Amino acid sequence: MDADVINPFIHATNNVLETMAFVRCEAGAAYLKKDDRATGDVTGIIGLTGESNGTIAVTFDEGSILRVVSNMFSEEITELTHEVSDAVGEIINMIAGQARRELEALGRVYQASIPSVVSGRGHHITHYSDGPKIAIPFTTDGGTFTIEVCLDM
Repeated sequence: MDADVINPFIHATNNVLETMAFVRCEAGAAYLKKDDRATGDVTGIIGLTGESNGTIAVTFDEGSILRVVSNMFSEEITELTHEVSDAVGEIINMIAGQARRELEALGRVYQASIPSVVSGRGHHITHYSDGPKIAIPFTTDGGTFTIEVCLDM
């Protein structure tokens, strides 16, 4: 999978979190993920169809998502609740939308499904594609999270 496909997701992630939650994040080195185990505590997943099929996911550790949601709601959130899960679904939806617009400008058109959210320590992420799972870790002042992009190529 080339950088032209991955970079829009990195750009969208940075933009969404800075704009919606005033959280600065720094992307680490992308790597090929071999297993389905989530790196965090709550994951938003959205399916993509179009030029190719697949899924993208964002998995937050508890500290990072509590910081993000606290900033979004302008009040301190101290535990993982249904409202936090709803926020994760909205975050992945916004990331997917912005990344799809950037990809469309490159001539790559995708449609997105309705997001779903899974939470709990040690949960698994099921990508509905046989393509490579590219993971991009991010750090924030509240913790870490990872974006996974898995598309048939």
